[in-house]
Amino acid sequence: MDIRLNEEQLMVQGSVRELARGRIAPRAAEIDETEEFPWDVVQLFRQQDLFSLPFPPEYGGLSGSALTLNVAIEEIAKVCATSALILAVQALGSYPIILAGTDAQKERWLPDLASGRKLAAYALTEPGAGSDPGGMVTRAIRRGDDYILRGSKIWITDGGVADTIVVFASTEPGTRSKGISAFIVDVKNAPGLTATTIHGKLGIRGSNTAELHFDDVVVPAENRLGEEGEGFRIAMRVLDRSRPGVAAQALGIAQGALDYAVGYARERQQFGKAIAEFQGLQFMIADMEAQTAAARALVYHASALIDQKSPDVGHAAAICKLFAGDTAMRVTTDAVQILGGYGYVREYPVERMMRDAKITQIYEGTNQIQRVVIARDLLQG
Repeated sequence: MDIRLNEEQLMVQGSVRELARGRIAPRAAEIDETEEFPWDVVQLFRQQDLFSLPFPPEYGGLSGSALTLNVAIEEIAKVCATSALILAVQALGSYPIILAGTDAQKERWLPDLASGRKLAAYALTEPGAGSDPGGMVTRAIRRGDDYILRGSKIWITDGGVADTIVVFASTEPGTRSKGISAFIVDVKNAPGLTATTIHGKLGIRGSNTAELHFDDVVVPAENRLGEEGEGFRIAMRVLDRSRPGVAAQALGIAQGALDYAVGYARERQQFGKAIAEFQGLQFMIADMEAQTAAARALVYHASALIDQKSPDVGHAAAICKLFAGDTAMRVTTDAVQILGGYGYVREYPVERMMRDAKITQIYEGTNQIQRVVIARDLLQG
């Protein structure tokens, strides 16, 4: 598990860290407060070519390295989880095309996604099919050279701002996961597709989260990814690759909260000395550091396995997502405790970080589902 960043990755890490601290951190509180999608951050990512990170060079990408991408997500999440999610979801929405698209589909769709000219989304979850995607009821009905999509999706990150959405739907009702297929939907050419933004979230408040409705949306058959019935397998391959990105977001949140708590402890005076001198608080900070360092090792390890095309990716992805999400929740909660009353108000960022941390235990497979995956791998192996 000795993962060392190469020269390119260290350069990306340094430049993204500088960008995050200088340009994104000053916006983080306002993004959270207004609950408005930060188009200025999208434009910043376009200018800095950050959207290219998940893509191979032949389609306008930088390297396609999961480790490079997740190092960048970590750095952004240290200051703003919402902004980090923009990059993570661009990868999530593009992975089905990268992993399962034909050469023609890749050439058509990936360059605009790699440049950030178009934003991507991934539409799997439904009101009655969250942890059980095989239970989805959204239909894709074949009619000649087209499919007709009918149904709805919920909790779709960037669903209301994306230009390209990969949608999973049943082409053979009654067969659960065996009848699921995947389709690339071009939003501007999809009459009947409506997106309703979900407001009032606990955290990642500036992220666009939407409910999508498909009212006889026509999708050309050439936009289907793989064969009919291959959608579930595609979806699971994507999640194996994207879960370390969520873990990297959680890792960044934890590190950002830890950094702030350490700085505060050095300055805050009680009983005539800095609270950093009290052993009880030192033990808290030591535990926060140990948990965060362990999460980083797991995230980098899983990311490296993706780059190596290892068959063990699914197991490692579940472990790092589970551990990093739980770590983010523990560390941010302790950071609020260290700040005391100041940690409980929005004037200080650890309150926002604690709220943002919670979602990393929920989306792209709840941490309970990750435990099921891990245990199943061990007990059935």
